Amino acid sequence: MLIAFDSTQQALRAEMLLEYVEIEIDICPTPKEITAGCALSIHFEEGDLEQVKQVIVSEKVEIRGIFQEVAVGVYKLIE
Repeated sequence: MLIAFDSTQQALRAEMLLEYVEIEIDICPTPKEITAGCALSIHFEEGDLEQVKQVIVSEKVEIRGIFQEVAVGVYKLIE
């Protein structure tokens, strides 16, 4: 699973918030297949999706969307 952002500030804020609640994440470049205003994305495990969504909503983090890789280089917007 991948969160894409419109700004680096929001990506770094989300990184801090998700690490605080001990969700395992990786910062990675935003795949070219996903149009976003920020070159950084956050990768996380699918099993953490509900907790990630809860943090994003409760802390009002501005995101481009949450994507799932359905095939190599093919992403589906899920949120």
